[in-house]
Amino acid sequence: MKKTAIILGASGLTGGLLLNQLIDDERYKSIKLFSRSKIEGLPSKVTQFIGDLLEIEQFKNDFTGDQVFCCIGTTKAKTPDKDLYKKIDYGIPVSAAKLAKANDIDTFLVISALGADAKSSVFYNKTKGEMERDVLKQDIKKTFIFQPSLIGGDRKESRTLEAIGKAVFKVIQPLFFGKLKKYKITNPERMAQAMINLANSKNYSEVIITSNDIKRITKNN
Repeated sequence: MKKTAIILGASGLTGGLLLNQLIDDERYKSIKLFSRSKIEGLPSKVTQFIGDLLEIEQFKNDFTGDQVFCCIGTTKAKTPDKDLYKKIDYGIPVSAAKLAKANDIDTFLVISALGADAKSSVFYNKTKGEMERDVLKQDIKKTFIFQPSLIGGDRKESRTLEAIGKAVFKVIQPLFFGKLKKYKITNPERMAQAMINLANSKNYSEVIITSNDIKRITKNN
């Protein structure tokens, strides 16, 4: 039976690549996008629901399907206000997980970050860690949390510090062996493919997916 996928964050780098892959994937009959603004030029396979994701509960009746892909995330530069930052990076994924649970969706995948830790003194890491903790509390049967290192690829918006970080990592990452492999730059196309692979897997038991895992999961793609 063909499936219906839900995407949050399809206008971002990874979310956009995920959307394109799902459009081409014949296992999916329909894709639902929930976002603040419309994406033009999409096929009839895609249905868009436009509104404020900070109030995602308004979409409860339409938030139905087989799998949820949550690619929501902001940055300090885009969202300097910490309260708003937390509403986005913590609030939207957790609220989406609650909706998925309420609507009997048994597969939930969310992008977090390497270093996420609910007990961290670093606001960014703490926010991601709290999000992971409370998503897992929903006890959705198939939950996968992605913890990428820096994500490669070209973004629509300029991120100067991130660009510098990527340049530095490209130089030093050949030195990353063993446990350090998870710090290598994450390829966004591979991450999108890994999300789809895991959403459709039957026996994969790991919940936390690092950059190193992403490469392994997609090695045949």
